[in-house]
Amino acid sequence: MLFPTLSFGLFFLVVYTLVWSVNRSNEWRKILLLLASWVFYGAWDWRFVALLIASAFLNWGTARLIVATPDWDPARRKAILIAGVVLNLVMLGFFKYYGFFLEQLGDILAAAGFTRDLPLMEVVLPVGISFFTFQGMSYLADVHAERLEPAKLLDVTLLMSFFPHLVAGPIVRGSDLLPQFAQSPRLTRDMASMGLVLIVWGLFKKAVIASELSTGLVDPVFFDPAAHSRLDLIAAAYGYAVQIYCDFSAYSDMAIGLAALLGYRFPLNFNQPYRAVSLQDFWRRWHISLSSWLRDYLYIGALGGNRRGFARQCANLMLTMLLGGFWHGAKWTFVIWGGLHGGVLALERVWDRHRPEWLPHAPRLLGWLMTFHIVVIGWIFFRSDSFDGALAFLGGLAGGGMDSAVLTPLALVLILFGMAIHFTPPQLGQRVAMVLREAPAPALGVLAGIAIMLIDAMRFEGVAPFIYYQF
Repeated sequence: MLFPTLSFGLFFLVVYTLVWSVNRSNEWRKILLLLASWVFYGAWDWRFVALLIASAFLNWGTARLIVATPDWDPARRKAILIAGVVLNLVMLGFFKYYGFFLEQLGDILAAAGFTRDLPLMEVVLPVGISFFTFQGMSYLADVHAERLEPAKLLDVTLLMSFFPHLVAGPIVRGSDLLPQFAQSPRLTRDMASMGLVLIVWGLFKKAVIASELSTGLVDPVFFDPAAHSRLDLIAAAYGYAVQIYCDFSAYSDMAIGLAALLGYRFPLNFNQPYRAVSLQDFWRRWHISLSSWLRDYLYIGALGGNRRGFARQCANLMLTMLLGGFWHGAKWTFVIWGGLHGGVLALERVWDRHRPEWLPHAPRLLGWLMTFHIVVIGWIFFRSDSFDGALAFLGGLAGGGMDSAVLTPLALVLILFGMAIHFTPPQLGQRVAMVLREAPAPALGVLAGIAIMLIDAMRFEGVAPFIYYQF
């Protein structure tokens, strides 16, 4: 079930009505939300609802074992934590990386002169598995570090299954959501108005900007970069930067808005990332829930961050981003994308540490231009189907004509508008919501309905799945 569809709209109206009709019983509300989340996930493939339930039982039971272990036996507590994390990773690895590792093993054996058929199975990738396994692992880490009390089975299961963030984030941590599950939610005017603004804005970014750029420009060029001119390649590179932002931030906005209408608060996941003046600044603004997860649990928690010297800090940055790239998918292009970001992050630290005192700081405009184009180059690897395809794309940027076969005035306008979004006042959405909060509830609903109908009239045929559904 895709957010920008009539079927999801009807589904959410039913869920919204049922949930607020049982406002005297928080437990029944959570049960209804859990069942609705399973229906939402099961609309894609019912078989994998069992995987959600198994994952919740695994993390709930592991957390209980950690807490039941005496404080005077920290080694055993840590061993239980590691076992729980490993089991999560095994589940993720089987579904997401089985084929990749088997293919690499086959290549190694062939290079060594041992050619044989390997037991290849067709493994279906469950939608959103990377997101809910990361939520489970962060829950275990927080319980082990005593930052979070172990929750009831119902609450842990709902944390990992809650449909607004289930398939593409944000990666909402237990410390953010479990305390909210412990008490009956309230829907305030601020939450309702902000929720509707975010839903409408997300619909516009996805249905009008991202979908049109995808079908009209980005997909044709990336499918066969050698067949397109340099102008088309340049346009597609910038177009994909805008598309992936509008696509992914749209999902996050809609998830935050839907949760708000149900009485729950999700953390911000995007903050005008293409305004960044350094790559470190970019990762404070892009997919904030993932970047903060990697920082807290991998870079600092597992690798030690900057506590073991400067050289180790740079190595930790590189390893964190390599693993962050691999988290996105079982392709070398994702690893290269992560390595590019990790390398530049390390170079930024080196420059900050060794920059001559007499040399003035670079102008912010130069920092922005450099950062943005490093990100755009990274997106070429991220979007390309193969390493050879990425090289062909980069090679085409260095030569070829400037005649365009796919760049239209509409695509150019959408690219420019998508970039202009980043330079509007940061609190513009909140200001709009503050104005709307004064409107009567029926008027607010009518305004939202009119906006959605206008978006439906502007959008093009069909709704492509969100890019991050594949992760």
